[in-house]
Amino acid sequence: MNYQPNVAARSLKVRKSKTLGLVITTIINPFYPELAQAIENTAREMGYNIILCSTNYDINLERQHIDMLRGKGVDGIIFTSTHRHDPNIETLINEKFPLILVNRKIYDESVINRVDYVVVDNVHGGMIALEHLIRMGHQRIGIISGLPQSSASIERLEGARRAFAEYGLDITPDWVVEGDFLKASGFEAARKLAGISDRPTAVFAVNDYMALGAMEGFAEMGFQIPRDIAIVGFNDIEISRMKSIELTTVGQKTYEMGSLAVRTLVERIEGEGHGVVRQIILEPELIIRQSCGYKENGYRPNIQKVRNNGFMSYESDFHLG
Repeated sequence: MNYQPNVAARSLKVRKSKTLGLVITTIINPFYPELAQAIENTAREMGYNIILCSTNYDINLERQHIDMLRGKGVDGIIFTSTHRHDPNIETLINEKFPLILVNRKIYDESVINRVDYVVVDNVHGGMIALEHLIRMGHQRIGIISGLPQSSASIERLEGARRAFAEYGLDITPDWVVEGDFLKASGFEAARKLAGISDRPTAVFAVNDYMALGAMEGFAEMGFQIPRDIAIVGFNDIEISRMKSIELTTVGQKTYEMGSLAVRTLVERIEGEGHGVVRQIILEPELIIRQSCGYKENGYRPNIQKVRNNGFMSYESDFHLG
């Protein structure tokens, strides 16, 4: 009879809208549509709908989206847009509104242990990316970092610093260029690094989209990858696997991350978590393809760690893509 249930009326009665908000930073970066697909698929399997919002890294716009989503009666919100110090998130936590952070963490001491999140071990990921390049014989390694308010960028850069320290190398400030996670900033970073007289022989970009921009920038300036410069990214987005690109990267199990986030949030909404905070950290994996030159040159046998500095020492498990 073409009957359509009134979802708004039903939500008033049962006090559940069966809808989740998803707040991301941008739909331009291919990582986020891939993550959003995992979240939407899992939510649908569990009987929930998704309302998607993009903040473009603007914390004030994030606040507006939160107000809109709560006005529409969402049962909880998934955030991938979180800044390391985010008053919007702190307010929701204090109000005990159901939420979960994905691929981001918050560092505010008053709430850090009271919020669910699903992340990759970014420090470990940064370490294995840099260790891979160092063991190939590179000592002049450039880094394209992300936005300073991003926990992912901070932690991946920290992992790189630890790898440098363990192998007795110094990180050179001129070889660290700040990007914004988007392709154009990777392109511009490559141009800056290429213009240095003692330019790096390898580059680690803290996400794949900037790594792709760097590959394009170096190529435009006549460099051949990986013969003239090795490049490693982070994320393992789908485009990085294309035969014409073959980007070596650190994989972070994007689909699993998104799916776990939905399941964890729904458990909290439906009262199955018994109030226990769940902070899930996934292990990254080095995925070796063509852009780093490993398949042609391998590791140098005489490269050894010179000190531990009290940090945990990780083995560099990887697979050849």
